[in-house]
Amino acid sequence: MWKTILRRVLIMIPQLFVLSLIVFILAKFMPGDPFSGLITPETDPLRLEELREKAGLNDPWYEQYARWVANLVQGDLGKSYTFQRDVGDLIGEKALNTLWLSLLSVILLYAIAIPLGILAGRFNDSKLDKSIVFYSFVSYAIPTFVLGLLFLYLFGYTLQWFPTVGSVDVGVEPGTLAWYWDKFYHLVLPAFTFAILGTTGVIQYLRSEIIDAKSLDYVRTARSKGIPMRKVYSKHIFRNSLLPIAAFLGFTITGLLGGSIFIETIFGYPGMGQLFINSVLSRDYSVITALVMLFGFLTLLGSLLSDIIMSIVDPRIRIE
Repeated sequence: MWKTILRRVLIMIPQLFVLSLIVFILAKFMPGDPFSGLITPETDPLRLEELREKAGLNDPWYEQYARWVANLVQGDLGKSYTFQRDVGDLIGEKALNTLWLSLLSVILLYAIAIPLGILAGRFNDSKLDKSIVFYSFVSYAIPTFVLGLLFLYLFGYTLQWFPTVGSVDVGVEPGTLAWYWDKFYHLVLPAFTFAILGTTGVIQYLRSEIIDAKSLDYVRTARSKGIPMRKVYSKHIFRNSLLPIAAFLGFTITGLLGGSIFIETIFGYPGMGQLFINSVLSRDYSVITALVMLFGFLTLLGSLLSDIIMSIVDPRIRIE
């Protein structure tokens, strides 16, 4: 298995190279540049041209790309034109916020979806099953920004149960118990919204697997031996039905790590999703290319993690 993992990691290198080339070229096709937002009636055009020349934006795109790749190999992601900070430090700060949001979202997602999927599959065609299926269809159909704004208005502004912006209140001393609680308190509403939107796939897959498993030979054999239905479900049906869910775990984790542009923007949460949209709006090429490369790497990593997790939970499967 380790040889396969190493081979898959090596294959990522040319894939990421092609992705970087495409993203870099597309970024250069964007209208304007990072200094376009500085233009005012009082702005000296010669000064802006000096800034562009100093930043190397007037060089041919292939020279800029070669320079960017050379710096990337050395661990230098460049400097943000908008924030005037190293891109690596900036992304690292935002990635930590997104990491906590992702972890809580995954926990809530599976805490909601797995019990609902099990109940829907075990009592299929019942009123409970129909209610769960209706919920899953609604959660799938509703747009992200609609549900986010609805929860923000209801739980944030109307009921005032949760904060409506930021990741921690101003003035709370970092590292204290109050600071950690405040960080968690700011996470709950966006994470819950994130989780609700992601439950549909898990519920439907789990429900379908349980319904199909009821008619399989090993279940009929267990029932014919007089094994109580409770044990048949817990020892056989549920365990085997969770295997497809495990296959999606890698994609779920890495997908959430990429952040959500809509969720983070609606709730004003300072994560990578919000950083990405702000960088696009300000034509901050250094941040855009670094984030897209990171998102691409996470997607490839999610595929590998899903295969590894599947091979662990099901001994019959081995990645090759």
